[in-house]
Amino acid sequence: MGRLETADKQSVHLENEIQANIDQIFSHLERLEILSSKEPPNKRQNARLHVDQLKYDVQHLQTALRNFQHRRYTREQQERQREELLSRTFTTNDSATTIPMDESLQFNSSLQNIHHGMDDLIGGRHSILEGLRSQRLTLKVGALPGDREKASCFGLIQQFGTCVYVLVTSPQIVIL
Repeated sequence: MGRLETADKQSVHLENEIQANIDQIFSHLERLEILSSKEPPNKRQNARLHVDQLKYDVQHLQTALRNFQHRRYTREQQERQREELLSRTFTTNDSATTIPMDESLQFNSSLQNIHHGMDDLIGGRHSILEGLRSQRLTLKVGALPGDREKASCFGLIQQFGTCVYVLVTSPQIVIL
């Protein structure tokens, strides 16, 4: 691993060599594990302990190699980015970076027009409601069946021999 840190151009070749050695060690450890299970019972536990310790050490070597590969990859990527930045020519901003304000202004003015239209609509409905309330106070006709004369006084139309009574008590008109 020490040679790997100092060698810059040959690091990939050394990494492959180290990886091949680690793979070979793993295959030998598998063979050792089989052989340790064939040991006599009084030596078997000790043999398995040594094999497990060797596996643990080799796994640490594998992890160290992966960490080194990751650091090398990161370093190479940073060097590529650095070279890219150094070789890039910077220019002033062109017209492609302008913000299209016309569409935003048009959208905003459309929203304001809709808002004012809704205000006018609500105001018109409010005046209609106020008119109906004032009519309720002045036009109380036909509240009782004996008030047929009042209904005819207001010129309401008789249909089919009966008088139409209008009772206004709220913003709703009820026809009896």
